[in-house]
Amino acid sequence: MSVVFTVVACMLGAAAAITTVRLLRGPSTLDRVVAVDMLLAVVICALATTAAATRDSSSVPVLVVLTLLGFVGSVSIARLLAGRR
Repeated sequence: MSVVFTVVACMLGAAAAITTVRLLRGPSTLDRVVAVDMLLAVVICALATTAAATRDSSSVPVLVVLTLLGFVGSVSIARLLAGRR
């Protein structure tokens, strides 16, 4: 089972690296917002994977808060950018 978690950790690390590159090189504000949202999704997946690996459910409230934070942040930025156009 630890092989599966190692493979998942490597894939999440690669996704975080690619997303960080998009965050730094994004030509527009919208690209950077999508990259931040994606990076938050990768962090949520990493926390969920860690919780599954350790069979510890104490991180579930943190996952819920991060998910709500990502949703509210994305909607807020979308409304802000839509108001500019």
